[in-house]
Amino acid sequence: MRNFFQLTERDTTFKKETLAGVTTFLSMAYILVVNPIILSEAGMDKGALFTATALSAIFGSLLIGLLANFPVGIAPSMGLNSFFTFSVVIGMGIEWQVALTGVFIASVIFVILSLLKIREKIINVIPKDLKYAIAAGIGFFIAFIGLKNAGIVVSNDDTFVTIGNLTSPTTALAGFGFIITLMMLVRGIRGGIFYGIVISTIIGMIFGLVDVPTKVVGNVPSLEPTFGVVFQHLGDIFSLEVLAVIFTFLFVAFFDTAGALIAVASQAGMMKNNQIPNAGRALLADSSSGVIGAIFGTSTTASFVESSAGVAVGGRTGFTSVIISICFFIALFFSPILGVITPEVTAPALIIVGGLMATEVRHIDWSRLEVVIPAFVTIIMMPLTFSVATGIALGFILYPFAMIAQKEWKQVHPIMYTLGSLFVLYFIFL
Repeated sequence: MRNFFQLTERDTTFKKETLAGVTTFLSMAYILVVNPIILSEAGMDKGALFTATALSAIFGSLLIGLLANFPVGIAPSMGLNSFFTFSVVIGMGIEWQVALTGVFIASVIFVILSLLKIREKIINVIPKDLKYAIAAGIGFFIAFIGLKNAGIVVSNDDTFVTIGNLTSPTTALAGFGFIITLMMLVRGIRGGIFYGIVISTIIGMIFGLVDVPTKVVGNVPSLEPTFGVVFQHLGDIFSLEVLAVIFTFLFVAFFDTAGALIAVASQAGMMKNNQIPNAGRALLADSSSGVIGAIFGTSTTASFVESSAGVAVGGRTGFTSVIISICFFIALFFSPILGVITPEVTAPALIIVGGLMATEVRHIDWSRLEVVIPAFVTIIMMPLTFSVATGIALGFILYPFAMIAQKEWKQVHPIMYTLGSLFVLYFIFL
């Protein structure tokens, strides 16, 4: 196992990888609660959704760990589940069974693109400055999510956002967790993020801010209401609006995953010659998990940017992903314990990890204006639009124009011109 996962080459140990896997799991475990809540608004069975969410995370994380040796967790994507429910099913009036079939078709196309190495080729031709901007932008995005979950940043009708009520008990709990985690990390305690989550949870239980589980083990809900539904509606996808939905699933999932892989590879120091090692296998695992998830009965899966929390505590190999998979399997049976972990408890981890990822801006060539503006727009638009894919798209549109103005258009790969044009069309028509 040590040789298979290349632990020595990547300067890590089973202990570090295990801690990283548990940390990433705790950071993304909210999906087991949130995904069923969101998708049930579309009329789907909440119990089946819990099981489908867990199973898709189990298989997806295991695949990327074993196939690509990547320290990444895969689960149903936040954002795409909301798009599935509120835009497609409720907004467009498409039945959830048909929408789920659209997810299945989009994932199959993903698998084909991955096997043909088209997705890998696209990721590898992204200029290194934009790669660093993507990683840093995701850092700001993750930190913004953490600040929002903690109640430190709240919405405001006049100023869009403002500072929240810092005396609120749950916000104070998040602040306590942030300070404890910060102090442990500064002192060089590598598991500081994980320990911070555990300590915050215990403190929250003591003060009644986190529920104490009434039981330890729960029954696994039946998958019958959603399993295999996609095969019954393959003939219902041939309409313009459903095809547009499929394209949107393709677009957003493609660049959400690309952003996550770039961010994790950059943070872990795995990027070599502006390329991600085993990118093809990682993308194949990611797209295959989408197919599996749709068959089980959940919306599009993606590589989670929260995986950076595990990388921050030492995760460097696919063994981290194997541990994530095992944790999700255990969660199937211990859902009462998992249910007590609140967004306020995991918020400090997201804020700190976001800060660590934001340091990637130091690698951007800030002396070149043609690089600075596209990179800055990529970074700033991720948190402001609450979308990784939108930030990437805007950066891809601006970069070719900036290089043409600088008379360096030959240095831009033809794929970048193609993507920039497609993104313009995407914003106009979709």
